[in-house]
Amino acid sequence: MTIQFCGAAQEVTGSCHLLTLDNGYKILLDCGLYQGRSEEYSDFNENFLFKPAELDCVILSHAHIDHTGRIPKLVAEGFHGNIISTHATRSLCAIMLLDSAKIQERDAEWENRRYQKRKGKKKKRPKTPLYTSADVPPAMDRFVTTGYENWFKINDNVEVLFRDAGHILGSATVTLRITENEKVTMFGFSGDIGRPNRPILRDPKPMPELDYLICESTYGDRDHIEKPAETQRVLDIIHETCIVKKGKLIIPAFSVGRTQEVVYMLDQFENQGKLPKIPVYVDSPLAVNATTVFGSHPECYDNDLYEYMLIDDNPFGFNNLTYVRNVEVSKSLNSTKEPCIIISSSGMMNAGRVKHHLFNNIDNEQNTLLIVGYCSPDTPGGMLRAGIESIKLFGEYKPVKMQIEIMDSFSAHGDRTEMLEFVQNQRKTCKKVFLVHGNLDAQQSFKDLLNKNGFDDVEIPKLAQTITLGSN
Repeated sequence: MTIQFCGAAQEVTGSCHLLTLDNGYKILLDCGLYQGRSEEYSDFNENFLFKPAELDCVILSHAHIDHTGRIPKLVAEGFHGNIISTHATRSLCAIMLLDSAKIQERDAEWENRRYQKRKGKKKKRPKTPLYTSADVPPAMDRFVTTGYENWFKINDNVEVLFRDAGHILGSATVTLRITENEKVTMFGFSGDIGRPNRPILRDPKPMPELDYLICESTYGDRDHIEKPAETQRVLDIIHETCIVKKGKLIIPAFSVGRTQEVVYMLDQFENQGKLPKIPVYVDSPLAVNATTVFGSHPECYDNDLYEYMLIDDNPFGFNNLTYVRNVEVSKSLNSTKEPCIIISSSGMMNAGRVKHHLFNNIDNEQNTLLIVGYCSPDTPGGMLRAGIESIKLFGEYKPVKMQIEIMDSFSAHGDRTEMLEFVQNQRKTCKKVFLVHGNLDAQQSFKDLLNKNGFDDVEIPKLAQTITLGSN
């Protein structure tokens, strides 16, 4: 069999890997959207490295758009097989893919309007979205779901097992039990490895012993800070920004996972009497819908959340918290002078309402931007993490005067120590580990760490590289 790395190769987004069995059966692991500006990936989202119609099935690790965001395009271009996922992943994809389509439609409309206003320019072909809202329902019709810990039979030669990855609601590691030429091969894909002892979700569960493993490596070069320091630091930032400076605290957060975790933490602060009496806004229609989906999948909750719900039956709602759907209400937050907390997507600040909040608040030193997760270097979030002094937003350069705070401990990705612990049970059986979903420096660091801990054959594949498994 062969594996071709069709995305997230020496990059963090665009997860997509093609497994081709000896009999020609083709399995696609994830079909994600690339979110960044790498020259090598410039046309990634528009062009597949394979023919969609030739795929037999797709298996999804979880619902984040960098793992699922090209599914409607895949179906529109001829894919007719099953899309296999957990139950919660399908529920989230139903709202996330529609949101992605609407964003692309708006972006294309805005780009075309902006170009039409330019005078003296050569005519340019209108920008078209990757897919539209109409492409989402046919894609959702292809989903087939199964629960955790069940060997699901794909065909006579292939079975798949989902285990809880502890990353977001419904996230899973993917284990394939493949029978070829009277030989059984255990092939694994980590998806995104979550973190132990994090709120809301269960801890990631180690995969069965494997022959081959595709493993993420986002934080392969660092460790996160501990939880007690994390919560106190958030309280300090809220106090300094909203009480002392009377400014706004803006928290860019992915609508699924990160937003719910931040709200849950603030809910606990409220019950403990630690949260100042200031308005808190979740300004993201997708986050509102996603929070509803969270309530529909208690099978993914950890025991701590179950116990917390005995004293607070709504862990995602409290006094002074407002979920914002209406665009006019969202716009009003840009002009308000009241101290407040605004949680808005997207987490990398390359799309969504948070860009408008940045545009209107980034040049005011009273305000604070709290970055609570990874941002690709070429996105606005990545540039702000790097300490850029001015940033271009909506065609205008704005000076960065607001305080920038970074807390990677909120990341839903395991750090290097947590990832190493997660894969420790593979040392004796795994013939080869492929590192994906990480920047090259982080991948090289994690490769060195794996080598020192008994993993002799670790490879960092390049985009489009094809490797025959079992060959020397």
